Formats: sequence, C-alpha cells, structure tokens
Amino acid sequence: MVEVSPAPLRLVVDDERALRPRPGASVPVVESEAQLRSLLRGLAGVDAVGAEARAAKLATRSLKRETKRAAIDLALSMVDLTTLEGADTPGRVASLCAKARRPDPEEPDAPAVAAVCVYPDLVATARAHLAGSDVRVASVATAFPSGRASRAVKLLDVADAVAAGADEVDMVIDRGAFLSGRLGEVFDEVVAVRQACGPAHLKVILEVGELVTYDNVRRASWLAMLAGADFIKTSTGKVAVNATLPATLVMLEAVRDFAESTGRLVGVKAAGGIRTTKEALRYLVVVNETAGSAWLDPALFRFGASSLVNDLLLQRRKQRSGAYARPDRVSVD
Repeated sequence: MVEVSPAPLRLVVDDERALRPRPGASVPVVESEAQLRSLLRGLAGVDAVGAEARAAKLATRSLKRETKRAAIDLALSMVDLTTLEGADTPGRVASLCAKARRPDPEEPDAPAVAAVCVYPDLVATARAHLAGSDVRVASVATAFPSGRASRAVKLLDVADAVAAGADEVDMVIDRGAFLSGRLGEVFDEVVAVRQACGPAHLKVILEVGELVTYDNVRRASWLAMLAGADFIKTSTGKVAVNATLPATLVMLEAVRDFAESTGRLVGVKAAGGIRTTKEALRYLVVVNETAGSAWLDPALFRFGASSLVNDLLLQRRKQRSGAYARPDRVSVD
C-alpha cells in the first residue's frame, strides 16, 4: 500500500523497499565493443508476457483519496512541459514558461513543473522567462527526432543548446545503428554527447516504439547508462508508438538493477501520449512498485508532456471540491 508522507510531494513505502546499493559497487569501464557486447549479453532476457501482465495488473491499483491528492501534485512537479513543433515561436515559449512557473493562476499552491523542453534555438528565450525560478530548461538535440546526422553535426547541436543555457539535453540514439548491431558506435556517441553536455544533465531517448522487443529496450537502457546517461527516456513523441507502461516497466527494472549493481541512480522519463491524470497515476504506481520510492521524485522520474498538465489541474480542482461520489477511495483506473 502506498502511503502519504508528511512532505506534500513525496510518496513513501516501507523501508525494506528503499534502494540499498551494493557496498563497493562501481560502474564498469567499457574499453571495447567486445566488452560492451559481453556486458549486454549477460543481461537476463525479458519475459514479454510477464512484463505486460505485471504492467496491466499494476494499472488496476487504486489509491486512497488523500494519497491521490499528493500523487497529482507529485505528477505535476515531474512534468517536462514540452513544445516541439515547427511552428514554435518565442511568444509561445514565453506563454509555456509562464504556465510552467505557475500552472494554475487561481491555485498558487499548485507546484511548478520540473522543466520546459524546447528546440535549441529557443533555449535562450526559455532561459530568460524562467530566470529566478526552479524550473529547468531542457532542450532536444542530436538531430531530434530522427537522429539522422553526422556526429559532428549532433555535437554542434548539443553545444548550441548548452551555450544558450540548457540545464538538460535530451538526445536521441541512432536506432538504425543499434538495430544493425553497431553497439560500439551508439555507445561512443552517447559518451561524446555526455562530454559535450558539460554540467547539463543528459537524457538519452531510446525510442522504444522502434526497438521492436523488450530485450532491446533493456539492452539499450543499459548501454545508455554505461555510457553516462543521467536519464533514460522512452520516446520522442514523434512516432506511432511512444511511451507504454510495459516498456517503462522494463526501463525501471533496468535503472533499479543498475543502481543495485553500481550504486549510481539514473532517472527515467516517460514521454509521448500521456495525456490524462489516470495514465500519469498508473505510471507512478509502476515506478513505486518496480524501482521503489527513491524514484518518486522529479530528480529521477519525469513525464514528457504538453497536455497532461491541463488534466492534472482539472483533477486537482475536483479533488479539492469533493466532487467524487465516494470520499474514502477513488480508483486509478
């Protein structure tokens, strides 16, 4: 059972479920493609039927009303409010930043979102409008969303975003290289982007909808983490299949196992197609039950979304108005 902690934006579970990294653990240094292949081959295969069944079962969990109130605020604080359209303008980004800082003008206690995510040429605009707030500026890079460009071009893309003030960079892996078995090439590119990011956090987009199998999702997750990713991210939001609960569950298992093996905590970002509070709360249940309470924090879990905030605010108001028929319990689904 998930319970509310005294802190308004944290959900906690029993201490026995807290992360306990293995003493003396460290991240392996990958020195060759052969070593990388050996590490990835050593990963257990994913039971696809089991992963989908577990995700479906967790999606049926219900939350007490008071827990749901805290969970909605937590989800709101985890959103990377995103605009990634060809028609984006400085004015649109300015409006997005105002919403990020104060999502509900009539409810000043509504938490700000985690970040605003834009294209590199609009980072400076976002930076200016978020000055003085805790909302971070995220930028997509590396020829987003396709990733089809030379490494030199991708690194210039990253450098531009960081120079303009990006706190976080969301890169895309070369799915063609990964699926063709050129794992060393993908690894080296993530390492190079990690170096180009400097102090900025790096989120590595796997594009799970194009990786075909859950085994590939697990291997790509580990590859990105071994190469230095601060976050692994499901999707660009620009393909037919984006974030799904089973794929996110597999990624959460990967970050949990990676932390237990190495002592380093890596975040997960679910992006693309998550539009409702019901969906967001299902993801939080999966986070809690798979990786544990350490990941119930914007520092380690994010939603990449544009419309989710509106529904979270709507449901937040409904919770406060007491509109639900059963005051003691509401269903996540």
